[in-house]
Amino acid sequence: MTAPVRGPVFDHLLHMTDRRGTFEHANLTEPATEHGYCTDDMARVLVVVSREEPDPDRKLNGIAGLAMRFLAEAQALTGACRNRMDSTGKWTDEPALEDAWGRCIWGLGTAAAQGNTAFVRESAKIQFERAVLQRSQSPRAMAFAALGAAELLTADPNHVEARELLTYYVRTVIAPSDDPDWPWPEPRLAYANAVLAEAMIAAGTALDDAALQRRGLDLLGWLVDYETVDGHFSPTPVGGRGADDARPAFDQQPIEVSSLADACARAAAADPSPKWPDGVRRAAAWFEGDNDSGQVMWDAKTGGGFDGLHADGVNQNQGAESTLAALSTMQHARRISAVRQ
Repeated sequence: MTAPVRGPVFDHLLHMTDRRGTFEHANLTEPATEHGYCTDDMARVLVVVSREEPDPDRKLNGIAGLAMRFLAEAQALTGACRNRMDSTGKWTDEPALEDAWGRCIWGLGTAAAQGNTAFVRESAKIQFERAVLQRSQSPRAMAFAALGAAELLTADPNHVEARELLTYYVRTVIAPSDDPDWPWPEPRLAYANAVLAEAMIAAGTALDDAALQRRGLDLLGWLVDYETVDGHFSPTPVGGRGADDARPAFDQQPIEVSSLADACARAAAADPSPKWPDGVRRAAAWFEGDNDSGQVMWDAKTGGGFDGLHADGVNQNQGAESTLAALSTMQHARRISAVRQ
């Protein structure tokens, strides 16, 4: 893993954003405005921007405020969340308790703890307290929500609703398999897989539950090893991955790699093993071309992330999800590099 550590650049994210939000899709580097916006992406925007140091020209503060407004409009009074808004600003789906709800809580909890302005931190907490009263039947939605609750508890350890959500999550967390060769709690790897392990680590840390934290670390360790081939990440493709599936497999999505980077960064804060910072560096190296096709997966000059890795090349479209995946991964890599120095 010899790829240089490069910090995130937000030019493309700014280019993809208008007065309503960040457009979901792109045609190469240009926003595909006809596809509109989604809560999933705006929650990711809030996470990434909240992690960043304040910028002198305050452009990122503006994006944070925009994301906050979007997430507020996405929430129903019950706390459930809509996900899709068209290019005219009209919501096209009904409030639900799926991934968008969980990611909304993740974004709001992160902003409440790490936001760069008092307005963002306080507004995020108010919105968080509306959404966090709900519970989802989806393991991934609950995992994303648990991350947000754990983040908020770092800033406000006595926050009752955040602690109650984590306590509920611990009671209902998906159990690992009894098969030592396939300990993953699902018969196949699906999408954003590492978030299941990361949420266990985050909840275990926040609630001083050493057994749950260790369970998450062990599960993440297995996933990191399973997703590594010849020293580089070979992540789960769009169609998922089972124990007997051939590798490498495509189309590989940047969100899988950024999920691994997120989880390894959190594990590094909880456990001294060098495996975790190595995982973050491996994720950054995947974007720099240390992957199954030997292709660079982001534009380091603009911060745009490419939408998919194929056996014979790269999907050159630079949508919001892929761009945010690249930015998030490079944030973690920069922090790991700074600690190492």
